[in-house]
Amino acid sequence: MAAIARWCIRHRLVAVLIWLAALGGTAAAAGIAGSAYSNDYEVPGTESGRATELLSRGFTDLGGDTDTVVWHTTDSTVTAADVEQTMTRTLRAIEDLPGVGAVTGPYGTAGPGQISQDGHTAYATVTFDRPVTFDRPADEIPASQAQALVDTAKAAEADGLQVELGGTAVALTEAPSVHFAEGIGVIVAAVVLFLAFGSLAASLLPIATALVSVGTAYAGTVLLGHLMTVADFAPMLGMLIGLGVGIDYALFIVTRHRRGLRRGMSVPEAAQNAVATTGRAVVFAGVTVCIALLGMLILRLDFLNGVAIAASLTVVLTVLASVTLLPALLSLIGMRALSRRERRQLAEHGPRPELPTGFAARWSAFVERHPKLLGGIAAVVMLVLALPALGLHLGTSDQGNNPAGATTRQAYDLLADGFGPGVNGPLTIAAQLDGADDRLALDSLPEKLRTTEGVASVSPVTYNSGGDTAFLTVVPDSSPQSQETSELVDRIRGDVLPPVQDSTSLEAHVGGVTASYDDFAEIIVGKLPLFVGVVIGLGCLLLLLAFRSIGIPIKAAVMNVAAVASSFGVVVAVFQWGWGSELLGLGSAGPIEPFLPVIMVSVLFGLSMDYQVFLVGRMYEEWLETGDNRRSVRVGLAETGRVINSAAVIMISVFLAFVLSGDRVIAMFGIALATAVALDAFVLRTLLVPALMHMLGGANWWLPGWLEKRLPRISIEPPDCVPLHAKIPGARATEEGVAQTEEEHDVRHIPG
Repeated sequence: MAAIARWCIRHRLVAVLIWLAALGGTAAAAGIAGSAYSNDYEVPGTESGRATELLSRGFTDLGGDTDTVVWHTTDSTVTAADVEQTMTRTLRAIEDLPGVGAVTGPYGTAGPGQISQDGHTAYATVTFDRPVTFDRPADEIPASQAQALVDTAKAAEADGLQVELGGTAVALTEAPSVHFAEGIGVIVAAVVLFLAFGSLAASLLPIATALVSVGTAYAGTVLLGHLMTVADFAPMLGMLIGLGVGIDYALFIVTRHRRGLRRGMSVPEAAQNAVATTGRAVVFAGVTVCIALLGMLILRLDFLNGVAIAASLTVVLTVLASVTLLPALLSLIGMRALSRRERRQLAEHGPRPELPTGFAARWSAFVERHPKLLGGIAAVVMLVLALPALGLHLGTSDQGNNPAGATTRQAYDLLADGFGPGVNGPLTIAAQLDGADDRLALDSLPEKLRTTEGVASVSPVTYNSGGDTAFLTVVPDSSPQSQETSELVDRIRGDVLPPVQDSTSLEAHVGGVTASYDDFAEIIVGKLPLFVGVVIGLGCLLLLLAFRSIGIPIKAAVMNVAAVASSFGVVVAVFQWGWGSELLGLGSAGPIEPFLPVIMVSVLFGLSMDYQVFLVGRMYEEWLETGDNRRSVRVGLAETGRVINSAAVIMISVFLAFVLSGDRVIAMFGIALATAVALDAFVLRTLLVPALMHMLGGANWWLPGWLEKRLPRISIEPPDCVPLHAKIPGARATEEGVAQTEEEHDVRHIPG
């Protein structure tokens, strides 16, 4: 690490230019290539996956994405002459728009089927002529075409006539503004950094480092989408994680650099020392985050593989920028890393020892005196917040969960009120036939389905040109995200289809939105124990190697599980129970996406490890020097508390800012991550962890002798090379080998 820092400092302009070239090159390549994201939740081998495969093979001419125009009258009916004339003219105008292949309205042969029984609601389907795939229906439709559709339809609105639109293409016009959320988070982070450092130059460096690395990773994720399946939220998730950890990692290194300057080191020495010491902890923390993220690969799901690699790429680049770009920038700003007051004091009084004072020192001593009481309070807080997670319901959130003012939400509600909730998420039964007997059996299936509990309506069977593939649509009498619809899927699969298939060679499978999400959730839940076990096991192994202790990894695993459970409890309360979701502009209550638990376990476990490394790393250093557990815990908490709290405030601000994006999935990530970091920093690391370590005493650092001999040695943050008492006048070495000023009664060790 020292050699890397030394090269970057000596060739600082080259290091900066390399990073700028990487950012510019990847951004240019991404701009030329364009995005190719895919929200393919289908899992090969599942029922819904086989249904999709049958449809894609048998119906290659189904066309492009289909969206819906819905209109509702209050004073008259949709068949009134003036309403019919207005909407007929509007639908013709829509049909003439670029990219629109066909418009099927209620005033033609379809007629009654697209008009509600009360006559106040009607809808038309708009099919774009761009051929697309089943797993990616709207990705190829330009947002300008979708916006033209919305503008043309909305122009028909008048007193007593409400016009709304729904569908995946229309949703493009409501895409959240990531840059606004990103800007808010960066501004808040900059303010916190300035308050912590008192130097504008020093506060801007973590921001600059994070933006360069995250920008490069964002463009890299765009390019990655051309090589593998990458979800459309992966770049936003990567940006959210990258800004949080990137600013934090740079904060830790800049803090160590400033400490070196205040102790009399030159700018190159301080920068090199910061990277050689804290930089090692940053690399270790980044490795733990990447291991947790890449743990998703063991699930062998294409949808999650892209998310895991994209997020890991972001973390890797933020770590690289922290140990290469940051020291180069530190050498460029020189002594301006310190505030004017600090530079003046250094010039007038010379280097002085830094002792833990203020609230951090008082709090550390308070925890030492009352470990059982404070530990109990922290445990109760975590338990109460985790309770809602017991009611976690995985399923599909759809446009019915959008903010109340969104046109997609309005269209969804109008259709549900006029035609029943199931019309927004019909099920599709795809079948493969081989002979007349199969066709005869399939033709009798709609009648059996109509008498099935939970079915509102069934469409006629549609055959392909070859007659070997067919499908029919089943509309449930419940909403797509309700438990009743999931039960209907199971009922059709378990009770309705088997008798038909047993007597013939007919092969039929149930697909559709609800079926796909249910299958995806079942796969996720089935593999979740293995995934969590592997991630926790690898994390504990790293901590075992770093801290030479059995107790430290076990406590870290328990604390991380507690942070994950509590953050999920908050997510369930906000998004599934709807506590404040409408107030925050996040739409109505609904189920939690099936992929969220896996991604959140990965990210939260990795981020929780960061604070564990920085806090316990300082305690471990003190333990090696003194062998005094009480002192090690007290000094470690007092010295790292302020910087960890500052880092936590930055992370929380960045994560919460993404809630303003308006995207439900990203908002889930933002609230879960912000909650986990807040609990981790202000409850676990400042209360529960030190309280437990005080109660366990020397057992914290116990390791069997036979295991000690066999474990390889790795050092997270080695002591600085220059003894403190050789650098700071007025300090002397004690018998314990720690630095102590003659005026100070609290004996402690200050590295470097």
